[in-house]
Amino acid sequence: MNREKEYRNVTTMGYPVFCGDLEDIKVKDAVLVSTINQYSYCIAERDVAFKQALMDSDVLLPDGVGITFASKFLNGREIKKIAGADIHSFLLQKLNRENGSCFYLGAMESTLKLIRERVQREYPNVKVGSFSPAFKPSFSKEDTAAMQKAVNQFKPQVLFVGMTAPKQEKWAFENKDHLEVGLICSIGAVFDFYAGTVKRPGKIWITLGLEWLGRLVREPKRMWKRYIYYGFVFMWALVKKKAKTLGNKTKEI
Repeated sequence: MNREKEYRNVTTMGYPVFCGDLEDIKVKDAVLVSTINQYSYCIAERDVAFKQALMDSDVLLPDGVGITFASKFLNGREIKKIAGADIHSFLLQKLNRENGSCFYLGAMESTLKLIRERVQREYPNVKVGSFSPAFKPSFSKEDTAAMQKAVNQFKPQVLFVGMTAPKQEKWAFENKDHLEVGLICSIGAVFDFYAGTVKRPGKIWITLGLEWLGRLVREPKRMWKRYIYYGFVFMWALVKKKAKTLGNKTKEI
């Protein structure tokens, strides 16, 4: 699949970031959807496999104000933030209208049970399945075989993967050709948000572009490095790219 022809992207910080509408995304042939934010950018620059998974995704959503700012700052292109929760909600609505099916891969069984119950309550036309994989840093061949089998027996139109970044993106990328699905979407924390086991910051935080601050205030010990430390790392990388661009333009003149 040629991403440049299939979907509208804008190259931001070296990555092909999606700049279209969610309605443009097709549920067919294991379309791979990932997200990028300032944290995942920083991690991917040091993790070759993770970077490849993001670069080769069919759709790479701008899930963070750092990425949308970078697009404006570097390219003069305004793009809107599309969070994992946004595409999750969009796809559930679409599936409900079309009597479709989805499958949740990841998280504990107790969390998956809450997700299934909520989907059945809010989207009664959606057939929903799930599987809780072993909780470990990496999966064995047996683990992966069990995960593939669970998904392929259900044959969902949409597969939601929630195993935290970068593990979920790398697993989805490595296994997409062995999964009988229409679309694979790595959405991480959305599993906990939707289950209600972790509360997502309210609409006012999201509207102001401060969802990251809401999460930092709520979970400072867990989130400080992601948003503060990697925030500075990302901004430094952004400044260097801008300086390089300006330097190249000066040479051309």
